[in-house]
Amino acid sequence: MLRIICYGDSNTWGCGPTLQPPAPRHPPESRWPRVLGAELGPDCDIIEEGLNARTTDTADPMQPAITGAGVDGAAYLPACLASHLPLDFVVIMLGTNDLKAHFARSPLRIALGAGRLIDIAQQIGGGIGTPYVSPRVLLICPPPLAKMAFFADEFAGGLEKSRALPAAYADVAKAAGALFLDAGTVIATDGPDGLHLSATAQIALGKAVAATLRNHAPDPMA
Repeated sequence: MLRIICYGDSNTWGCGPTLQPPAPRHPPESRWPRVLGAELGPDCDIIEEGLNARTTDTADPMQPAITGAGVDGAAYLPACLASHLPLDFVVIMLGTNDLKAHFARSPLRIALGAGRLIDIAQQIGGGIGTPYVSPRVLLICPPPLAKMAFFADEFAGGLEKSRALPAAYADVAKAAGALFLDAGTVIATDGPDGLHLSATAQIALGKAVAATLRNHAPDPMA
C-alpha cells in the first residue's frame, strides 16, 4: 500500500471560502487530499496534515493559541513524518501564509522556506532507528492570491508576490531533486475571499496531483 502525506495549510485542511470567518470545512469528498486518494484507488493510504495559518518555516506571533510547534511548518514536520513512517510520498503545499504583510518575506525567501521542508523530508529515512527510506517529495506552488476584501490588510502586497512564487518554487524543487507542480496552471484561487479554494478547485487540484504522482510512481501505482 502506498502511503502519502499531504502537508499544507487551510487549503489542504479544506477551509471553505468565506467573507466572514470562521469558515466551514469542505466535506471529505471535496478536499484535494481525499480526491487524490480516490483517484489513486484503494491501495493508497492518504494522511491529511493540513493546518490553518501554517507557514513554511516561521512562527507567527498572531497565532498564540496554537502552542508547541505552532504554525511553523518546519518545526512540526520532522515529528509528523516520523510518526507516519513508512511513507512513499510527501506532498507539500505551503507558502500562502508566508505572504502575510507582517512577515515581510520576499518570494525568494518563501521559496527557500519551502526548500527547507523538502530537505527535512529527504533526510527523515533511517535516522530514527527505523529501516525505512526517505519518501519522494512533491512540492506544489500554491495558486496566486485573488482580489481580497476581508483579508486585504493582512495580505497587503501579497498578490504581487504570489505571482512570483512559481518560478522560485520551480528552481528550489529542481535544485532539491523534488517533483514539482504549479497549482496555478490547473486551478485558480476562486473563492470570494481571494484566499481559499472552492470545492471545484479542490477537486481539480486533487486530480492534478494524482496525475503528477502517477507519472513518477512505482509500478503498482501505474
